[in-house]
Amino acid sequence: MRSNKVIFMNISLVLVLALGLSGCTVILQKGRRTDIEKISKLKNDMSELERAKNELEKRLQDEINNKQVKVEMQDKGLVITFVSEVLFDSGKAKLRKDSYPKLSKVANVLNTTVSDLNVGIEGHTDNQPIKRSGWKSNWELSTARALSVLHYLSDKSVAEPRLAAIGYGEYKPVASNETKEGRQKNRRVEIVILPKTEMKNADAAVDQGNGN
Repeated sequence: MRSNKVIFMNISLVLVLALGLSGCTVILQKGRRTDIEKISKLKNDMSELERAKNELEKRLQDEINNKQVKVEMQDKGLVITFVSEVLFDSGKAKLRKDSYPKLSKVANVLNTTVSDLNVGIEGHTDNQPIKRSGWKSNWELSTARALSVLHYLSDKSVAEPRLAAIGYGEYKPVASNETKEGRQKNRRVEIVILPKTEMKNADAAVDQGNGN
C-alpha cells in the first residue's frame, strides 16, 4: 500500500510540473527507474528557473514597481518583459543608454544563476504601420530590436551559443491595439530563459529537420 501511495504521489508531481513547462511530455510506467529520473529532472528545471525569478525580482524591483519590466513564469520558460520605450526611442532599434543598467542586471543573472540555460530574445510591436522611421515593416523593427538586446547581452559575456533572436512584429499581441495602453503593452521585448527540457526538444526538432 505504501509503495502504491508513493507511486501515485510521484505521478501527481510530474503532472503538475509538466503543465508548467511547454513541450514536456512525460509517460510513466510503474516501477521504471527512468520515471524517477524524469521527475527529478523536471523538479531541477523548475527550481533553477524559480531561483532566477526571485533573483531578477530583487534586482529589478524599482523597474517592476514602475511597470517598466515584468518577470513571470510562462509555458515557454521564465520571461522578462521590457516595455519598448524603456529600451528604445520611438521607431528606433538602438538601445537607449539609460537602458544599459537594467539589461546589465539581467545579464548578471544569466551569467550566474542560470548560466547553463539558453536564452531567446523576442521583439514585438503594435499594429501601427511604419510611416517615418524607414523600416520596411514591423517585422524588421522588432527583429532589429531583438538583435540589439542580443548583442548587448553578448557584450556582457553571455555565451553566444546560448542566444537567439526573433522578431514577431505585430502578430503576437498581449493586449488590444484599439487603445493607447494596449498598444504600449504590445510594444515590448521579451527575454525568455528556456528550461533544459525545452532546449532538448528544440534540439531534437532541428535534428529531425536536418535528417539526423
